[in-house]
Amino acid sequence: MKLGKVIGTVVCSRKEISLEGVKLLLLQPLDEKLKNSSVPITACDTVQAGIGDIVMFEGGREAALALDNWFNPSDATIMGIVDRVEREEG
Repeated sequence: MKLGKVIGTVVCSRKEISLEGVKLLLLQPLDEKLKNSSVPITACDTVQAGIGDIVMFEGGREAALALDNWFNPSDATIMGIVDRVEREEG
């Protein structure tokens, strides 16, 4: 699992049929210090996340498995909304 922050929504006039009804969000991947770690990506939302939420997401084939229809082209899927991040220094 990776951490990310929802920074926007993605609206499509046409989608792959296996993604119909799936909300797409613009997600900024974060590192362990909650700093931007790479360029924003589009992710499928399974937990009704909103803009500003810190979320857990998965990429690769595991992302597709989180959706109802396993045969989809998803490369990133949000699987949880983070309430708090605690880390030890050192």
